[in-house]
Amino acid sequence: MNSVTIGGVTVGVCILVTTLVRWWPGIKPIKSDPLRQTGRLLPFLLAWTYGCLVTLGIGGLIGWIAGTALWITNWLGDAALVWGVGGQAGQHSTSAAYIPLSQTGGGIVLILTAGIIVAIKKSSRYGRDLKWGTWCGITLGTSAGVAGFAAVPIAQAVNWLGDTVYGAF
Repeated sequence: MNSVTIGGVTVGVCILVTTLVRWWPGIKPIKSDPLRQTGRLLPFLLAWTYGCLVTLGIGGLIGWIAGTALWITNWLGDAALVWGVGGQAGQHSTSAAYIPLSQTGGGIVLILTAGIIVAIKKSSRYGRDLKWGTWCGITLGTSAGVAGFAAVPIAQAVNWLGDTVYGAF
């Protein structure tokens, strides 16, 4: 299991805040067409969910890539805290309970990986949101607050979906 540092969480929150600021259309557009305006966040949120998912004990190449991305993010965030604001680096609490992915849940993650890779390659309009959402999910998926709030239901849903899909064959 990969763990995230305070710097890694900081980078993840920076990605989230940057995305929300870039997205913010203003009060008037949200009041006039809330569904379309909030729908513009959907690619980021789907990729964020995928990023959280790949931190839940996925091994192999996908797990290695996610772990490497988390390690680099931790290093960059810790360096930014120390050199940027004079803070201190340190481990972040990851005391939340994790739900491991089942074998069929791992199959769903592989299918989602293929889908997200193709979506990033094909979509010039949403490619940036998909990349940033995945990165944000990887960094925040192992933090105690996010893991306890979002990662557990996501893992349960993917395990259920895997059992349902593979049970049909």
